Amino acid sequence: MHAWIEQLTGFAAVAGQFLFAAIGLYALLRIVPVRQTTRWKRLAFLQWRANPPPAGWLKGLRLDRSSGSFQEREVLLAGCGFTADAGWYMLGRRIGMVACLGLAAIGLLWYGFSLSLQAQLMIGLPLLGSILLAADIPWLRSIRKLRALQMTKEIYAVSNQLLYFSDSSLHLHTKLVRCLPFTKLMKEDMERLLAEWYHDPAEALQRFKHRLGTDDGMSFVETLDALRQHESSQYYQLLRVRIGDYKDKLELAKESRKESTSYVLFVIAGIPILYTFQIFIYPWIMESQKLFQSLE
Repeated sequence: MHAWIEQLTGFAAVAGQFLFAAIGLYALLRIVPVRQTTRWKRLAFLQWRANPPPAGWLKGLRLDRSSGSFQEREVLLAGCGFTADAGWYMLGRRIGMVACLGLAAIGLLWYGFSLSLQAQLMIGLPLLGSILLAADIPWLRSIRKLRALQMTKEIYAVSNQLLYFSDSSLHLHTKLVRCLPFTKLMKEDMERLLAEWYHDPAEALQRFKHRLGTDDGMSFVETLDALRQHESSQYYQLLRVRIGDYKDKLELAKESRKESTSYVLFVIAGIPILYTFQIFIYPWIMESQKLFQSLE
């Protein structure tokens, strides 16, 4: 047992060395100047994501696009920023579940119902992985919520910048180009929008709305479409109203985050109390029980 723990510790040390070496190599590669690809080349590279997987693969793994679970995950993935076809995710999820269950079955056949640490790892970890993959909807919703909040922050910044350009005679495309530095999460989506703009701005905005996949993103795109069709101060007034809505949502999320943080701090503050009970009070309780038992 001790020898196996030493081997596991050595393996973890070697894995840590490889990890730090990979991080260092990545940092060095980031320093090397890279030739920037044009927007159209990047757009052509991203086309494969929209292609669905072969229908035979989905049928072989008993996946149906018309099922409620598939469509629910498709909506959640769009909200999480997953730009590829949802079928690829469903394929990977199903293959991962089968692989984890297979590894757990192999571990059970190899170790039986042993309670050793190695048996628990070989059986428990694959089972845990299969459970996480099977119950993926809660954490997909959490990811979508976090992404939606970050997206709202960036949309709020871009909308304020567009409002700053309300008196300018620049074209909306040029204004959006100047708003790019205020984006991070949706920068790639905006670059793709600007690349597709002169081909068909209406279709480009619709695809941009689908890629954002949030309620605030949809309202933002609708405002952009209105500004594209009618460059007037009335529609900038609509933009000002939307900015107020975004600000209210951000303030509400900030208050909710403060409340959640206070709950977490309350739980953390209770840990020393439990530790004090275990160290100082619990021995007295045990001694009192022994005293009462001796009196009986």
